[in-house]
Amino acid sequence: MHGSPERVDHQEAVRRLQESYRAVPPGTPVRLAKRTSNLFRARVPTGAPGLDVSGLTGVLHVDPAARTADVAGMCTYEDLVDATLPYGLVPLVVPQLRTITLGGAVSGLGIESTSFRNGLPHESVLELDVLTGDGEVVTTAPGDGDGDLYNDLFAGFPNSYGSLGYATRLRIELEPVRAAVALRHVRFDDLGVLVSAVERIVADRAWRGEPVDHLDGVVFTATEAYLTLGRHTDHDGPTSDYTGQQIYYRSVRERSTDVLTTLDYLWRWDTDWFWCSRAFGAQHPVVRRLWPRRRRRSDVYWRLVALDRRWGFSDRRGPPRERVVQDVEIPLERTAEFLHWFLTSVPIEPVWLCPLRLRGDRSWPLYPLAPGRTYVNVGFWSAVPAGAVEGAANREIEAAVTRCGGHKSLYSDAFYAREEFDLRYGGPAYRALKDRYDPDRRLLDLYDKVVARR
Repeated sequence: MHGSPERVDHQEAVRRLQESYRAVPPGTPVRLAKRTSNLFRARVPTGAPGLDVSGLTGVLHVDPAARTADVAGMCTYEDLVDATLPYGLVPLVVPQLRTITLGGAVSGLGIESTSFRNGLPHESVLELDVLTGDGEVVTTAPGDGDGDLYNDLFAGFPNSYGSLGYATRLRIELEPVRAAVALRHVRFDDLGVLVSAVERIVADRAWRGEPVDHLDGVVFTATEAYLTLGRHTDHDGPTSDYTGQQIYYRSVRERSTDVLTTLDYLWRWDTDWFWCSRAFGAQHPVVRRLWPRRRRRSDVYWRLVALDRRWGFSDRRGPPRERVVQDVEIPLERTAEFLHWFLTSVPIEPVWLCPLRLRGDRSWPLYPLAPGRTYVNVGFWSAVPAGAVEGAANREIEAAVTRCGGHKSLYSDAFYAREEFDLRYGGPAYRALKDRYDPDRRLLDLYDKVVARR
């Protein structure tokens, strides 16, 4: 692969990236020139051009025998899956939205319905090239302390959100899949019973005698919640299509079984951005027929949100609203407690559930989930009436997450005080990494980036 055209082009793209980095004046915030984003934090415009990542979007190599793929840091999961699925392989964790990038999922975390058995995306990374704050590109890998591998950076890169550097290349593991995924939507009228079911499925990788390869769920109310259990299958008959008039999340409560092609299953949530497309009218039957199928996808909705944020259309239609777009990880044994609090305190329904468990026995300092412990990701994405204090609902959620011993993802608004933030997100370890890999502080500090939103 060393002399392949893809490798030569990639090396040239990295060179351009480094040149654009060196061209950013000291003291100017550094950002990527990305066409899409899955972050929900408002940022202060800098007026400076972003880093040139135009050549860092491709799949460099797929090795079906070794079950690995080499990809550029800005490669989307959509493009990667298109390259690996013909071999009957996919990444161990494929985040729900098509335009999430490999570098973004590793530096900002990602999750999906295989996370109860495969952990988080960064756990299947075998090698990682990073453009660090000092302008150098280093190759990192998991290890036991060998400084030549920069494995302290490898361990600290997840949840660093570009504050330690940017991924330029990743080598990741792949796993085999089959033609389709057979689903069972199991209803629970009691959240405590649902939690007990999750515990059994995680332990047995099965439910009532059938294997479970995928596991997530939806809570509509405290007395109506569902776990969706997916099983790989060679089914070659008719399958459901939720890229047309039918809407996937509604099917969860309308039918007990279903079958999707593997490709459609991977992107089942993307067509309607889970259920958030309803905010744009895309679920109205008339609007849906007129809305081009190719534009029913999360990145289109995100651009609409960005336009609304820029021009303030929503604020003109009624009383002020507070955006509550969050994913939180709650220990399994406290999940029912958190859900009962949330459903009685925050007027948002439905919410998404995704059980997860770290794949290995190592911890990751900037997002210190405990190895060997099961968590449930609870995702909720909407808006509520604004309170007298900025971020009132989000602050209450942060406090509830803390009470339940959980963690909150940092892709959206955060309001932690500096001391609590450092306590929850590996402050001492982060500062040591910052001193080593960004000694001149060319890149924004993590707290400044995700809380101060500079």
